[in-house]
Amino acid sequence: MSRVAKNPVVVPSDVEVVLAANEVSVKGPLGMLTRSLTADVSVVREGDSLLCSATSASKQSNAMSGTIRALLANMVEGVSKGFERKLTLIGVGYRAQAVGDVLNLTLGFSHPVTYTMPNGVVVTTPTQTEIVLKGADKQRVGQVAAEIRAFRSPEPYKGKGVRYTGEVVALKETKKK
Repeated sequence: MSRVAKNPVVVPSDVEVVLAANEVSVKGPLGMLTRSLTADVSVVREGDSLLCSATSASKQSNAMSGTIRALLANMVEGVSKGFERKLTLIGVGYRAQAVGDVLNLTLGFSHPVTYTMPNGVVVTTPTQTEIVLKGADKQRVGQVAAEIRAFRSPEPYKGKGVRYTGEVVALKETKKK
């Protein structure tokens, strides 16, 4: 059996979990998330924890049991605490401004870049060069951060572009004569 799936997912008291035939719904103070389950994995609730187990001895079932356990843990953490991703703009004149659910970016192009946030992701800009994304769905927050970073990913010579906060960009040495 998967080592990850052996660990139970602890459900806090303010989170409500509903197990259906092939779907799990998790509701908490920050929202509600649902995920469909495969036939390879069975999820059982015991007290204040969820247990995932493989329904057969196949490799696929074993792998999916660990995957579903990790996804359920992320769902429970997301609706109780939420997830956050920070981006930093590095470059002269690079700016970000959040207006409602729209992010306006100035990234050195001849035109401004506007990005509309999907449902469930909230954007704030504490300073002109910082972007903070928050949401309950870890995958969605990470995907939005990756899409924003893709507008101007860090280039290897000066390091200018949109970076994750704490990301280290290896700079190349310039061409010698």
